[in-house]
Amino acid sequence: MTERRRFKQAIPLEERLAAEAIRLREQANESAPSEAAPGTERETLLRKARQAGTGSHMSEWLRSPGLQAPE
Repeated sequence: MTERRRFKQAIPLEERLAAEAIRLREQANESAPSEAAPGTERETLLRKARQAGTGSHMSEWLRSPGLQAPE
């Protein structure tokens, strides 16, 4: 059986997801109107940005010190 390689992330998940959301929003705003289907592509990018932002907020919430462990 092969051993799993472990990789320690230098940047926390919340920060990586937030940065990805910003990048996707910028990419959506830069999409040229001369493309074949700018509306569909832009909406897809915005949806992915919302998902990344939501994931970042959920991860922050789950790691918050005020959250109590179930008994």
